Amino acid sequence: MRKNSIKNTRINMEVQRELSEILRSGIKDPRIQDKMISVVSAEVTTDLKYCKAYISVLGDDDTVADVLAGLKSATGFIRRELARRVNLRNTPEIQFILDQSIEYGVNMSHLIDRVNRGGVSDEHTDTDGGSGEDDRDLGAYTS
Repeated sequence: MRKNSIKNTRINMEVQRELSEILRSGIKDPRIQDKMISVVSAEVTTDLKYCKAYISVLGDDDTVADVLAGLKSATGFIRRELARRVNLRNTPEIQFILDQSIEYGVNMSHLIDRVNRGGVSDEHTDTDGGSGEDDRDLGAYTS
């Protein structure tokens, strides 16, 4: 994979900043408006034709589905606003991708805190793919 140039990194940062601003204040769709949406990162291709915008949504699964549907329907407006705000040779086609890394990190942090307190037994789940190994002795690894 090719390393990003400084120019491409600056474009990614500017597109991310402007997408955040557009999502925060520019869209009047009730599925998007007043929701906690953050643009985690934006990756614009070197030819400026496509952009992958990784977003994080605070809420349950229904809220996430509504926000993604609203973003899909507002893609044309968002692209037009991005073209107006950022002076690029081409305005990229935007693809919104749900990024669950923040949620995953918070969940892992809660699990680590629970293991450190010694309360693993109640919500025990089989994480080894069903091989039958027992994970109840995780408390032994905390010291």
